[in-house]
Amino acid sequence: MTIQRIHTSKRMSRIVLHNNTIYLCGQVTEDRDAGIKVQTQQTLEKIDRLLAEAGSDRHHILSATVYLRDMDDFGAMNEVWDEWIDQGFAPARACVNAAMASPQLLVEISIIAALKGV
Repeated sequence: MTIQRIHTSKRMSRIVLHNNTIYLCGQVTEDRDAGIKVQTQQTLEKIDRLLAEAGSDRHHILSATVYLRDMDDFGAMNEVWDEWIDQGFAPARACVNAAMASPQLLVEISIIAALKGV
């Protein structure tokens, strides 16, 4: 069983592939000064790019974990999420309140997905 690691640093890999499953490390926004909706949108766009690079897409997401700095942002984050995920393709999902690595980060999302076409 081969494990493939992509965009690997000393601390982590952004993408890990194993047994037709894709694991994305927690993804965050590029614009740390933006509000929750923009941060969520940018994070989901990054997830789209990484899934495509790994050979999958959002329709193949198995599980998502959403970390929010403030649970008061839950509704606004969900507005963006609901626009992003197509009807019938909702993954298993958890959303938790978390201390972030940077005080400007409002949301972080980690993903487990299946390879497309397998």
